Amino acid sequence: MNRLLLPAALLLAALPTFAQKPKAAENLVQYAHPIVGTAKMGHTFPGATVPFGMVQLSPDTDTLSYELNGKYNPDMYKYCAGYQYTDKTIVGFSHTHFSGTGHSDLGDFLVMPTTGPLQLNPGTATQPERGFRSTYSHDTEVAEPGYYKVKLDDHNILAELTATNRVGMHQYTFPQSDQAHLILDLMAGIYNYPDKNVWTFVRVENDSLVTGYRQTNGWARTRTVYFAMSFSKPFTDYGSRNFSKKQVYRGFWGKFDQTKNFPDLAGEQLRMYFNFKTTAGEKLKVKFALSPVSTAGALQNLRTEAPGWDFNKVKAQAQQLWQQELSKVLVESPKKVDKENFYTAMYHAFLSPTTFMDVDGQYRGLDQNSHKADGFTNYTTFSLWDTYRALHPLFNLLQPKRNADMVQSMLAHFNQSVERMLPVWSHYANENWCMIGYHSVPVVADAVLKGNAPFDANKALDACVTTARTQRYDGIGEYMQLGYVPEDKSGSSVSKTLEYAYDDWCIAQMAQKLNRQDIYQEFSKRAQNWRNVYDPRIGFMRPKLADGTFRKEFDVLSTHNQGFIEGNAWNYSLYVPQDPAALITIMGGQKRFVEHLDSLFTMHLPDKFFAETEDITREGIIGNYVHGNEPAHHAAYLYNWTDQPYKTQARVRMILPKMYRPTPDGLGGNDDCGQMSAWYIFSALGFYPVAPGSPDYALGSPAVHGATMNLENGKTFRITVKNQSDKNVYVKEARLNGQKLTKPFLAYQDIVKGGELVFTMAAKP
Repeated sequence: MNRLLLPAALLLAALPTFAQKPKAAENLVQYAHPIVGTAKMGHTFPGATVPFGMVQLSPDTDTLSYELNGKYNPDMYKYCAGYQYTDKTIVGFSHTHFSGTGHSDLGDFLVMPTTGPLQLNPGTATQPERGFRSTYSHDTEVAEPGYYKVKLDDHNILAELTATNRVGMHQYTFPQSDQAHLILDLMAGIYNYPDKNVWTFVRVENDSLVTGYRQTNGWARTRTVYFAMSFSKPFTDYGSRNFSKKQVYRGFWGKFDQTKNFPDLAGEQLRMYFNFKTTAGEKLKVKFALSPVSTAGALQNLRTEAPGWDFNKVKAQAQQLWQQELSKVLVESPKKVDKENFYTAMYHAFLSPTTFMDVDGQYRGLDQNSHKADGFTNYTTFSLWDTYRALHPLFNLLQPKRNADMVQSMLAHFNQSVERMLPVWSHYANENWCMIGYHSVPVVADAVLKGNAPFDANKALDACVTTARTQRYDGIGEYMQLGYVPEDKSGSSVSKTLEYAYDDWCIAQMAQKLNRQDIYQEFSKRAQNWRNVYDPRIGFMRPKLADGTFRKEFDVLSTHNQGFIEGNAWNYSLYVPQDPAALITIMGGQKRFVEHLDSLFTMHLPDKFFAETEDITREGIIGNYVHGNEPAHHAAYLYNWTDQPYKTQARVRMILPKMYRPTPDGLGGNDDCGQMSAWYIFSALGFYPVAPGSPDYALGSPAVHGATMNLENGKTFRITVKNQSDKNVYVKEARLNGQKLTKPFLAYQDIVKGGELVFTMAAKP
């Protein structure tokens, strides 16, 4: 039939088929701002990476040494991520960075494009013209997920960066120049010092391909990173300078001039340069691939992930990966700032742990041998003292496959460990032994207890038990013998006792699920050890000595040398996340407990009480509540175990805007590999995992107007918020799938099987 002869009604009915298009998915990448946290204490980096990527290609803004007159240089602390927003110069772009840590390493393979006379020293922040660094302006700086751009003013070069998982891609738009250079600084690093570089090896394979490796001795004691560097056009010539101290033995290499066009280089302190002639507006591109195993692995990574030279295509692919990950939660709010805070937190939460294997599954193990990941992706960068609290529980909801792979990576670490321990703080095939506790345990336990364990759960439990029985590690021997860590034998003793007891509770829960009754009984008893450091005379946790007496010299407000790590007695006395009800009882009942909690948020903590703790600053403190550090992250939710849960709702909504803003200084403390951001995500959605390993979340007060969680199992969990406003911070009613909740808790299973949680908000409790 001729379509023109259709009856009008039928024609109108047919039109939507042709006229209506499905609504395009909202671009969520626009709301995520990598620049957030790059000022002050956030310690984030603004450069280009993909979700959980092995390459973090980002600008570094200074070259301070970790060492000053033979001691630690405290000015170094602000450069944990290599970049500080207030700095005026950029030294170059390196390929590895931590996000939000309070200690550091990495900063490998710094690349810097320059013009004019060749300079092979970086210059200084006050005199950048004396070296290869350059001034820049934030006016020309663009930082997006998967993409970074800035104008290097001193060299008139536009620098652009993007990345795949294992390859960093650079694009430099040069002016016309017969003196265009690309510097490859193999000495540079973060938390650097003169002896950190153990050895560097470089081969110039041809006029557009360079390979090599770098071995360092830093936070990771024995770390080797391999690279392959490919140029989009041949260099005209090249050279190097070896800044190493004079070696007594140098072999017979002196017969060569190794400073110019020599393809076989090795030394402790090398810088290289590659010369080009450029026309105005010419784009010089570089692909820089990493491998933990070999230069052959780096080359395979490069050719597999970035075979061509289309910079915009690689950028688009990177941003599509970010769109895909950010779309796991679709939040609704009429305020742009809410979406900016939420998706920036999502971005930061999905930066680490990082991939640590080649495209063929090969990786360097803790034993410094090559291994192949069989059926899982091997990950590294485990900041577990921070991330067990909320980041890994978030992954169990939004990234269950990745989290299971992370647990398998931890179990591989255990199998390769000569100490027979799960990771404490590990990266790049090294154990750093940083911070306290054995907090792989709650990550493993939470995965097993939530049914996200495609591995041998009994072997995982055995690894947890073996770790928890390692008596030579950090006071565990005394802890097992006495029921607490004595302060005169091991510092930060109260924190250790409390955190060991929580980890032990996690082991007990896992043992109960697996019907390992002997383990369940042993670790259920150990989980009660927190009681042994509570002093009922003063109502606080307190350091105890080996003779069974409490230490006399004690200050409940000080964060230094009082038996606690990065916190004080006021905060840490609330750390019994596995049994808040028992804590409330031992502290004198609900009335007294609520008074303690209230005072935490309302009292004033004078500067002198945290002056000696670099991880705690005024920006991260509300009253005496230290949100900028982790030990009290669960504290606001503890009102749910009292008769005043409405105070949790008020506290959470007060903390969110104070500690999180979409600005360079918008984080109240180190993001700590995503823990601070995970706290935001959970809290903005209206619930929080007070005790990972428990099946329940504690309800708070949602800050968004609604959200849809797109789960990996294909289900969706909908959060609807009625009467939402800045004043309506109290939950008048919460209904799960139509049924009114009578207690302020939500079960994991109720989320993963899909459904709807409806909050009705009010201005009064």
